[in-house]
Amino acid sequence: MRGVWVRLTRVVSVLIVGGAGYIGSQTAKVVAAAGLKPVVFDNLVYGHEWAVKWGPLVRGDLADRALLVDTMKRHHVDAVIHFAAYAYVGESVTNPRKYFGNNVAGTLNLLDAMLDAGVRDVVFSSTCATYGEPLRVPISEDHPQNPVNPYGETKLAVEKMLRWYAQAYELRYAALRYFNAAGADPDGEVGEDHDPESHLIPLAIAAALGERGALDIYGTDYPTPDGTAIRDYIHVVDLAEAHVLALAKLGAGAKELHLNLGTGRGHSVREVVSTVSKVAGRQVPFREVGRRAGDPPALVADARKAAEVLGWKTRYPDLEVIVEHAFRWRQRGKRG
Repeated sequence: MRGVWVRLTRVVSVLIVGGAGYIGSQTAKVVAAAGLKPVVFDNLVYGHEWAVKWGPLVRGDLADRALLVDTMKRHHVDAVIHFAAYAYVGESVTNPRKYFGNNVAGTLNLLDAMLDAGVRDVVFSSTCATYGEPLRVPISEDHPQNPVNPYGETKLAVEKMLRWYAQAYELRYAALRYFNAAGADPDGEVGEDHDPESHLIPLAIAAALGERGALDIYGTDYPTPDGTAIRDYIHVVDLAEAHVLALAKLGAGAKELHLNLGTGRGHSVREVVSTVSKVAGRQVPFREVGRRAGDPPALVADARKAAEVLGWKTRYPDLEVIVEHAFRWRQRGKRG
């Protein structure tokens, strides 16, 4: 990331909200590699203290505006990368109050704290869930945004807040809509450790290692080549590097960015299961069950704009490499 450092010379300290989580901790590593100081702000509800390795940890909640302002001033924060959100789609349907309270009201509090502390640059972790049921695939940034669950709705609400705050208060922002985050740090220092786990690749790995029962394959009658749903898996390192490049772009004068992050290649559930079996050297036990409500047949990114605007290029686009990194992380017992 040496090129990023050249373009970020005016930025010294970056507040990573939710920086003890899966993508946030990887981003902290990339921020540090760019010669900057990552300051992690996390309530550790889903994040892990052991994942904070490249800068200080401030334990706090988005609802605590005074602590946010104090943290930004005390650590001389120049920019914010915002990951802190609840992200279980099913839970968002049964408990939308929790999601709107944290993801929307909490972000509003964060933005106000930024204004109070004089910080104007923010990179926001958005999602392809803002698009809802895709009208066309691959999905480009001009696709209509029509979420089909409260989780996606909260992310879209934040994107709208950012636009109005940019207009009124000269906030500069990047909303990065990424697809299926996967993989782990190739160096084995940080990786995926969710409880409960809902992502396909770690669930398939756990099944292959006998750490859980058979993997459920939801739906085998989709209009896809093998009948199972297709998703775009993007390596967590590639995601992290895109966030730092977006920060650099804001520092170079960009005011508003809306970008997809994905590989542009889709892989079916059966392909993932087969790849995990190959990497693990043993078959993934699975059972076929009915579709889950709201699961579209295919979600694949058109990420050409991110390449053009940021100069971003995926380093680990290959599914087998993504699975290998995730598998090595799991074999190490996680926690690096």
